Amino acid sequence: MRATASAIFILALGLGATGCSSTGSDPLAPMTPLSRYALQVEPGLDRIALAVHDQGLSANQRDAVGQLAARYGASGHGAIKIEAPAGEDPAAVQQAYAVRAVLQAAGVPGDRIQMAAYIAPDSRAPVLAGFETLRASIPNCAYAAHNLGPRFSNQSTSSLGCAITANMAAQIADPRDILGARPMTPADSGRAAVVFDNYRKGQASSTPQEPLVSGEISRAVE
Repeated sequence: MRATASAIFILALGLGATGCSSTGSDPLAPMTPLSRYALQVEPGLDRIALAVHDQGLSANQRDAVGQLAARYGASGHGAIKIEAPAGEDPAAVQQAYAVRAVLQAAGVPGDRIQMAAYIAPDSRAPVLAGFETLRASIPNCAYAAHNLGPRFSNQSTSSLGCAITANMAAQIADPRDILGARPMTPADSGRAAVVFDNYRKGQASSTPQEPLVSGEISRAVE
């Protein structure tokens, strides 16, 4: 009888310890919020369709291509791809090369423009021009668990870090910064040489400032 009572006591102690260790913990959850929520990017596509005209690009189409070039300069990724409908329509081919000319006039380098053809149901199908984009992936914190009841572990809640990551992703101007740091521009070695030369000669190394006369003070905008 004494052995049976001891076995029952040990079994109850083990069950109690198991229940306490499993309460409020998720064995599949990461240990830290940094590993649970991280800044990520998603691929996208910025593309316009231009109807083919025998007289070439219209004013609205030229404006649309110019805006596309501006967006590419701000957030473009890879190359701009111009796709003309496959077929024997010379107007479509001329339209595609006209788009290329407008892009180059807007400052897009020629080696960043790709020409291609796509299978279309009509040889007068629109000419497509676009580029790949990257956008920050914003987590939906509404789906994260918010149970802040009694907890018996030191593990963080599954929603900790979601709001911070979502706010950072929404405020980043260029999602390419998530992938890595931007390359630094070269230093102005010419200006640095002038400054060091003036310093060695004992001259002022700073740029001379124009004096502020009293007339300019009186004309200051309030």
